[in-house]
Amino acid sequence: TAIAITEQPVSVSVPVGYSFTLRCRAQGRTSLQYQWFCQYQSDCRLIPGATNQDLPIIAEQTQLYTCRVNDLHRNAVFSDWVKVEVHQCVARGLPPQLWQGEPVIVLNPSEQRVEVGQPLQLQCAAMGVPAPSYQWYRNGNLLEHQKRKKLWITHTKVSDSGTYLCCASNSHGEHWTNAVDVHIGEQSQPTSLCCISPGKIALLVGNNRYQHHPNLMAPVRDVFELSHLLEHLGFQVVSLLD
Repeated sequence: TAIAITEQPVSVSVPVGYSFTLRCRAQGRTSLQYQWFCQYQSDCRLIPGATNQDLPIIAEQTQLYTCRVNDLHRNAVFSDWVKVEVHQCVARGLPPQLWQGEPVIVLNPSEQRVEVGQPLQLQCAAMGVPAPSYQWYRNGNLLEHQKRKKLWITHTKVSDSGTYLCCASNSHGEHWTNAVDVHIGEQSQPTSLCCISPGKIALLVGNNRYQHHPNLMAPVRDVFELSHLLEHLGFQVVSLLD
């Protein structure tokens, strides 16, 4: 109760070489002293000379940081531990000094084919200052409990199939990952057309001749090319012309 942290440091996710400052503010009954610590893997150490409220950092490697605040009566409190996550890349091709901290997707999820009952893992990552928060969606619907970089479903069901994407957001804005398809079924490999499930049928209708409209230029060719594309993606295609 003698010392109260009034401003906690915040986690960041930044490109290597990026310069920023961690901040800690506190109030007490006497004058206060600050000391910053960092932890890499299991090694926690005092940072020599880091005795100010602000800690300037040039990002080199992912580490955890905390600040100890003490008064003249030997009362002491620690700030929250925060993570400085460092990515070996630049933000949108810009030099680190020109990036303002808005979310930048650095890892997109990939398409998955999983057998029923097996685990599903999708992963994404983003940079941001402060570090972005995450929210996953399936078929445009928010997944209430999927709020981490990694989406994890221990035992998948057929109903877990769909199109997934994740939103990374912070106080500067939000960015979305690519949308990816997840297929949950008894077979983990693409099936032949004779064994295809009803959910993988595409109906293409190409009308060329209209009674009250000029004829179109190339619907037959369009249907032909699109049917080949859909077949390549594992659809059974039914084409109807005129």
